[in-house]
Amino acid sequence: MTDDRPPYPPFTRETALRKVQAAEDAWNTRDPLRVASAYTPDSVWRNRDVFVRGREEIVAFLTRKWERELDYALRKSLWAFDGDRIAVRFQYEWRDAEGQWWRSYGNELWEFDGRGLMRRREASINDVAIAEADRRIRGPRAAEEHGADIPLA
Repeated sequence: MTDDRPPYPPFTRETALRKVQAAEDAWNTRDPLRVASAYTPDSVWRNRDVFVRGREEIVAFLTRKWERELDYALRKSLWAFDGDRIAVRFQYEWRDAEGQWWRSYGNELWEFDGRGLMRRREASINDVAIAEADRRIRGPRAAEEHGADIPLA
């Protein structure tokens, strides 16, 4: 796994937007190893009520997540940035094994090291059951939509 992940802090609006889009793109691959490579080896997470430490636990967590959250598709929006920190809002849609669709709404707080690797991630997430007809997130975002805000509801 790489030990360098540009862009690097301190972030500008442009570099923060690039970092957010890169994270969205990586998570939409649903590849736990690829996603974990963007975090420091000793990265700490809070994801809902789960606490994760290090890349090995990140890979295990994401493997379980995407076994449970089928057809996962994500959108992230930059909320704020300062120095080595970025705050994002996100929404993703997925279905469970019974076929029920869900939209998950959340906020994340990110902190990076000087090499552009995320060393801390805190995520607060709520799930809302939706009908398949109400889905609006289908697969990765088209390039012309990068940086576009996501509607609240």
